Amino acid sequence: MGVQRADGPSGRVLVIGNRNYSSWSLRAWLALAMTGEPFDTVRILLHQPDTQARIRAYSGAGKVPVLVDDGRVVWDSLAICEYLAERFPAAGLWPADAAARATARSAACEMHSGFAALRRELPMNIRLDRDRHAWSADAQADIDRVLALWAELRGRHGDGGPFLFGRFSIADAMYAPVVLRLRSYRVPVSGPTSGYMQSVLDLPPMQAWIAAALAEPERIEAFER
Repeated sequence: MGVQRADGPSGRVLVIGNRNYSSWSLRAWLALAMTGEPFDTVRILLHQPDTQARIRAYSGAGKVPVLVDDGRVVWDSLAICEYLAERFPAAGLWPADAAARATARSAACEMHSGFAALRRELPMNIRLDRDRHAWSADAQADIDRVLALWAELRGRHGDGGPFLFGRFSIADAMYAPVVLRLRSYRVPVSGPTSGYMQSVLDLPPMQAWIAAALAEPERIEAFER
């Protein structure tokens, strides 16, 4: 798999996994796409005999995503997002208000470190449209927390736009895969939550990611639940 050009040649490359399954790749890719800056994409298929070797050609961590920006190597989705916020301040990837920014960071970090049952039992699979799917009480608790958090953030900080903090932020990038999970597994949500989810889904970069994911021919059984 060679480099897939986004907006022409650049000194910036984001290494990702399968778009259909790699939720962590989506987080970094969406944040980068929302800066409007040009970048190239390298897609490395997951769960293949050469996956680890191919990723380690970019980062010794052996996991996607990896950002290579003019010789700088940044790995881990949240670290990449933080780097992008510093690298491209005009993109406004964090809220301008200090208090809102602290809350947005807390919400992003909660997603980064938590919700293990939700991630494990409802893996991201964009092609999936499942009417009947059972999950544990722990996964339901994670879902309830996500929905309550979204409602709280929209209520406190949502003036000025349809996203968690009004305009798009890293917090939305971190929860974008959850939006896709709730849609794929048909998790019941309220009208306001559905509206927020649709705003995320309607983002042009999200539409591009979803279209590319649906066109992928690979099938990884571990994610086909």
